[in-house]
Amino acid sequence: MQSGPTDDELIGRYRETQDPGCFAELFARHRKKIYLSCRRFYREGAAAEDATQETFLRAFQNLGHYGGGDFCGWLMRIARNVCIDQWRKRKTESVREEVEVDSMPSRATEDPTSEVKMAAERVIAEMRHLSEPQRRCLAMKIEGYSYEETAMRTGMSVPAVKSHLQNGRRALWLRVADTVTRLKD
Repeated sequence: MQSGPTDDELIGRYRETQDPGCFAELFARHRKKIYLSCRRFYREGAAAEDATQETFLRAFQNLGHYGGGDFCGWLMRIARNVCIDQWRKRKTESVREEVEVDSMPSRATEDPTSEVKMAAERVIAEMRHLSEPQRRCLAMKIEGYSYEETAMRTGMSVPAVKSHLQNGRRALWLRVADTVTRLKD
């Protein structure tokens, strides 16, 4: 249970006084949750820490745009965007080796959780073979954006977003159908 001022009270106080202690309190209050969220996206703790720092930096820079309500939810949305942005940046900077699910040791596939994790990794790896608009629309759909929100953020029309999603899903399905079919069995 939270004691002391609420998130919105701290934000209001920061806006009035520019007291960095107010934002420091928000950071201390939410850092662990944001880090753990970023950690689920990245295997390396250092990458998750970088994403956490970038999340709070963007939140600080855009605090004027926060309209009240669920501050932690707002931070989580920023964290998802940061993770995707950093993933895209790292993806273009270094070529990742493709790992075929069939070449994984059989011991790893005995655990159903490992199979699901490998399938998810395969889907993410195969997404890079899609066109940029398809990748972007799929990533935003996975994040929970509506067609309208995706269109607004990408500058595309809603019908174009729907088209890229449909074609991207179809192309991705053709690339990973064998993996998903094995999970059903």
